[in-house]
Amino acid sequence: MCYSAQIKAEYQRYVRAYGADIDLHEYYDLYWRRRQGAKLKIPRGVDLSFSAPQTDEERRIKALIDETDAEQAWQWQQELARQKQRLARAEAALAAKPTKKAQDEARIAANKIAQLRGWLEDLQRTEPQAKDSRIFPGHYAPVMVSEHGRRVVRLMRYQCRPPGKPAHYDERFPGTYNARRDNLEGSFWRDLFGRNHGVILISSFYENVQRAGEKAVVEFKPRPEHDLLVACLWSRWEGEGEVLYSFAAITDDPPAEVAAAGHDRCLVPIKPEHLDAWLNPDPSNLQALYAILDDRDRPYYEHRLAA
Repeated sequence: MCYSAQIKAEYQRYVRAYGADIDLHEYYDLYWRRRQGAKLKIPRGVDLSFSAPQTDEERRIKALIDETDAEQAWQWQQELARQKQRLARAEAALAAKPTKKAQDEARIAANKIAQLRGWLEDLQRTEPQAKDSRIFPGHYAPVMVSEHGRRVVRLMRYQCRPPGKPAHYDERFPGTYNARRDNLEGSFWRDLFGRNHGVILISSFYENVQRAGEKAVVEFKPRPEHDLLVACLWSRWEGEGEVLYSFAAITDDPPAEVAAAGHDRCLVPIKPEHLDAWLNPDPSNLQALYAILDDRDRPYYEHRLAA
């Protein structure tokens, strides 16, 4: 299963390359909910796509991001001060009488100080880095769908909760960020396959593999290098006063080079010429949709151990 991917977080990429419209109202709603305390995992790369707002709606979103960043920075600065005091106490104890407890306290405090400083630097940074746009299950990412014949980009959670399923399915079925090609007509996905299709733009994906009897994280990149239009299913779920947009990436048996690297699944990137047919599916002709998944983009996937 693809547990992590390097996405194209900036919505402008979808506008330029695919002529998509952006549902900025949905973006604003998510950022407003996060500002009110909702634990929404929006990648920093998505935040940075609003660093130079051009419209009133973009400026309102940027204001919410800035307010949240300021509050987060204050909390981390308070914790940084506490950890500095903790380190000073541990160092004083070590100077008086070295003990394992004092050594552990000094080590833990020093590690937390370095971590907090890194977080604060990232919060103040305006230049994007690759890590800003890496998503994991539960993170939000831009997903391109079709609404009334037009391409639209929405922020959706990378773990799908189909309509009618209870919220606790997120914990009961934690792997629903991927949908197997050989199970698209099964009970969990059948109401979405042939109806709610989308794509995400990614530049690489990550998998857990076994290397010499130990787990390792491997990054797979297409060669020649290009963006992959990964086929997805998506859902609009309502319940308990909440509206949740979420998605799952479709996976299939891997090409030879991915299997040789130690993994048994691979994302399914569709060809650009199939984009509109995929985004506007005919539920009475599922075979045409399977044909799109079979006639997929087939780059060679170069791999390396992830940092």
